[in-house]
Amino acid sequence: MDDLDFSGTPKTPRPSPPPPKPTAHAEPASLYEPRLALEFFKLGGALEQFPAGKQIFAENEKASGLFSKGARIYLLLDGDVMLTRGGKALDLVPPGEIFGEMAAIAEAPRSATATARKNCRVLSLDEKAFQFALQKMPEFALMLMSVMAQRLRRGVARLAAAKKATVEVLEHRNTLDKKMLAELQNALGDPVPSTAAAGKTVVTKGALGACMFVVTRGRIAISVDGTVIEHVGPGGAFGEMALVDRSGRSATATAETDSAWLLVGKDDFVEMVRARPAFGIALMRSMSARVLHIGKLLGS
Repeated sequence: MDDLDFSGTPKTPRPSPPPPKPTAHAEPASLYEPRLALEFFKLGGALEQFPAGKQIFAENEKASGLFSKGARIYLLLDGDVMLTRGGKALDLVPPGEIFGEMAAIAEAPRSATATARKNCRVLSLDEKAFQFALQKMPEFALMLMSVMAQRLRRGVARLAAAKKATVEVLEHRNTLDKKMLAELQNALGDPVPSTAAAGKTVVTKGALGACMFVVTRGRIAISVDGTVIEHVGPGGAFGEMALVDRSGRSATATAETDSAWLLVGKDDFVEMVRARPAFGIALMRSMSARVLHIGKLLGS
C-alpha cells in the first residue's frame, strides 16, 4: 500500500443522477486531504475487496456504541462505490475518498446503501483501529471536522433561506462526560469558565471566532434567524467550526439560563485528541449529529 498516492489523482467524473443533491463527496479539495486520509487509514486499516455489484452496507443499518457491531468506515483505493437512498442514486464515491463515516461516528443508522459499482479495494477501520489511528494522527480529526463544518454551513444557509417558523429542536448535551470535562479544564490550565446570565447573547451570527465553546453549566439555545434549532447543555459543545474554519459564525447562541463554558482553541484540541482520542470522537460525534439533524430538517 506504500505506493498509493491520491494527492495528484484526478477525480473520476461524477454522473448526474436525478434528483441532484449535495452530498458528503461534493466538498472542495482544499478541505478534504486524500493524502492525510490515506496515511490515517494505513495506520490500522484492513484491506478488503468487493466485487462489482456487492453491497458494502445497507441503508438504515443501526449503530450501537461508537460503531455498530462489525461496522466500519472506509477509504476507497480502487474502483467506485455508488451511494443510494430508497433505491435512488445519491453520489458516486471515487478513489481517495472516505465513506460510511457519518453514521458510524454519530451512532445513527446508515443514511444510504453503499454498493461496489466496479471491483473495489478499500481500507476499512473498526472502532478500535479508528481510535488507535486518531491517537497517532489527531490532525485527521480536524480535517474531518472541516468537511463537516462546510456541510453544516451549507445546511444552515439553506435552512435560513427556507425561513421555517418552527423546526424540531435537537437536544444536544453530554458530548463530554464529567470526567472528560475535568480533564479538559485541567489541560487548559484550569481557567475560570466564562459566564453569561439568562437571556444574554453569547455568539452573534456572522461574528468571527477562533475557539469553540464547551458548556459546563446552564443551557444555550442555537438559533438561525430567530428560529431555535438546537439546545446545548452541560458537557455539550458548539462553535466547533471555528477550530477549522475562520469564517463568520453560522448561527446565534443565547444563554437560556445562567450559563458557563470553557473556550477551546485549535492547538488545545489537537493536544487533547492526541492524549485522549475519545475527546476527538465525542466532538466529531457532536458535529456529525448536527449535520444529520440539519439534513433531516431540510428533508435531505
